[in-house]
Amino acid sequence: MARKKVKTEKPPAIDKLMWPAVGVALAFLGYYFIKGVANEIPRLDVKDELVLRQVFFGEGSSPKNYVVLCHSEPEDEKSASIPISSVFADAQAESGVGPTPLAEFGLMDCTYVLPSSGKTIAQRFGLDLQKRPTIFVSGPAIEENKPKQIPSKHMKTGHMFVKLLKQMLKPHAAKINTSKELKSKCLNKDYCGLLLKGGTPETYVKDAVKNLLITYPQVQFASIDSKLLYATNLEAEYLPEFESGTHRFVLFRKVSGGMSVSSGNEEDDKKEEGRIITSILPLSEPLSFGSIKKIVDKGLKEKAGAMKKIPALPQVKTRTKKLEGVERKKRERSQNQQQKKKEQKRSTPAGQFAANDGSREGRKAERDRRRQEHQKNDPNYREKTPEEKAEIERKRRQRMEEEGKKWNVAPEDAPPEGDYFEEEGDMYMDDETYVEYEDIDDDSSTDEDDEDILDLD
Repeated sequence: MARKKVKTEKPPAIDKLMWPAVGVALAFLGYYFIKGVANEIPRLDVKDELVLRQVFFGEGSSPKNYVVLCHSEPEDEKSASIPISSVFADAQAESGVGPTPLAEFGLMDCTYVLPSSGKTIAQRFGLDLQKRPTIFVSGPAIEENKPKQIPSKHMKTGHMFVKLLKQMLKPHAAKINTSKELKSKCLNKDYCGLLLKGGTPETYVKDAVKNLLITYPQVQFASIDSKLLYATNLEAEYLPEFESGTHRFVLFRKVSGGMSVSSGNEEDDKKEEGRIITSILPLSEPLSFGSIKKIVDKGLKEKAGAMKKIPALPQVKTRTKKLEGVERKKRERSQNQQQKKKEQKRSTPAGQFAANDGSREGRKAERDRRRQEHQKNDPNYREKTPEEKAEIERKRRQRMEEEGKKWNVAPEDAPPEGDYFEEEGDMYMDDETYVEYEDIDDDSSTDEDDEDILDLD
């Protein structure tokens, strides 16, 4: 059987494949070039004091959040530059996707010595350069507006780092476990909405909190687990009694005082502005987005009246049966006092003004009320003119002068100049001892008195 001949074709000429290969290579180079330009990470000028204050203290017209990699510059042009961390670069590329990036990414030489303090940036702000890569986050979203270094365990990949940044920089409700956290994360803010959870929050509660975080960026929201913790000076006085599964809410507004961060050169930047004084507005309706929105709007608009100033700051303690018993008695005493006040108002006599509680203000209010009532019932009453009031004041002053003259010694009745003027009860010096003038008698009278006292027959 004859074998079939297989036709073989010659390969195309090399010059015909060269141009398509060159086109593909140029396309890849252009893509990576454009990507590199888009992902170029700017270097922050450490010699510009305004830039440093904006990064570390959040100053400026529009404060921003910053994610900074400590990256030293090469000593000269011939020295090779240190490569940028791939985790930092990947996080910058991933977080930059979308209309609103998470934060501003930048490089900074943390070994630069600050002229004002003689310390390096790392020493000044407590950055550990031994942990590589050294990355810190700063801005208004960070607690106390102080730079916070990222632990190495969160920087295994760029995606893991971005996930941490979202938790740190995106608005979220703060979790309260101690009194210190309640003061710094909630009460120290201008407005704070505290959710006291009676158990695991339902889906509608989580959705309501998420919507509130977006609707009210000026309000700090926080939560506390009421099944494990108890807020003294708050729950027994102003909130309904705890029930498992029932959530409660209260809005705080700071009146004065607080804590701030100084921009000085001392090691301890934290300073006290004074004791925090706050006011509250508790939620009395069932918890929902609409009910919380209603009292938040009321608290933001009202300067006074709706918000009630509290005398003592709430304290977070572990919920125990003993503490619950003590607080329950306190709640009962408070309710009894309110009930007595209501009964006292109802039983006020007809002739007594209801606002007269016996205090100075109450008595003044009753006098004013009676004066107005008398003026209203007197048909001949009329307001005095300024001239009549001035004449009455003149006569009053004249009577005061006449009464004063009766008690004063006239010049013609005064003793001659240089004579000692004695009155009953005057004191004089005798052997460096003060003796009352009226108590001195002659010796004979003293002896007679002694004999009278001793002679009992």
